[in-house]
Amino acid sequence: MLNIYCPYCEEYREEEEFTYAGEAHIVRPPDPDCVSDEEWGRYLFHRNNIKGNHREMWFHATGCRLFFNVIRNTVSYDIEQVYKLTDTPPDIREDKHK
Repeated sequence: MLNIYCPYCEEYREEEEFTYAGEAHIVRPPDPDCVSDEEWGRYLFHRNNIKGNHREMWFHATGCRLFFNVIRNTVSYDIEQVYKLTDTPPDIREDKHK
């Protein structure tokens, strides 16, 4: 089980209090009516599935009910960093688990 730090509540809580909300920093097309079906499909369904550090969005469902971002290593499951949606995304460190 993960203990996840909520940057808004400023405390560690058990994983069951949170909901995974998908890959972070997915940019919606500025004018969805002007993109092709192929481009819209890529926006909706295509996600990175990397081995190593990955940016994810989480929701504190039973706490503050706010979204935040996490950098989590998909190999070790370690959470490397946590930051608010309004913060500048940190650089992802080299994968130390390759």
